[in-house]
Amino acid sequence: MQTLVVYSSLTGNTKKVAEAIYEVFGARAALFPVETAPAPTNYDFVIVGFWVDKGTADKKAQEYLKTIQDKPVALFATLGAYPDSEHAASSLKNAAAFLDASNQLVGTFICQGKIDPKLIEQFKNMPGNHPHAATPERMERYKKAASHPDASDLEAAQAIFADIKNSLNRVAGQEKGEVTAS
Repeated sequence: MQTLVVYSSLTGNTKKVAEAIYEVFGARAALFPVETAPAPTNYDFVIVGFWVDKGTADKKAQEYLKTIQDKPVALFATLGAYPDSEHAASSLKNAAAFLDASNQLVGTFICQGKIDPKLIEQFKNMPGNHPHAATPERMERYKKAASHPDASDLEAAQAIFADIKNSLNRVAGQEKGEVTAS
């Protein structure tokens, strides 16, 4: 199965996760930043990673997602919020909405990542009643986010994508009429 891993990264977080995922797929995979990524046409499986911007994929990733058709697709993302938050779940859902209906979303992964320091400075300058103002609680979360993605995040991404790979290989084997052991 020819696999394409494409990522958009602002601070290097998403690139780290992309590289970890790429390792799962080995020689039959290609890894590209979104700016130089080829068209997905010649690949069997497409994985797209992005940094969360305003509750969805960043603009570059959005544009790439729109080019994919008739493929199994998996998404992964990094964000400053907690990965088990409602914001994280809705960000993945919002990004998936950029995919053409002919695609099959086969999995997702999201983890925390450091926030661009320029963005934190903007938050610090917002009035206290602004929804993104740098409150003490948010500053603590930003500090925690700065240590991610860490080794456990990368291992979790690899485990999820190994499961996705195995599932896709089983489906491909069944479509070819191969017998699989239970």
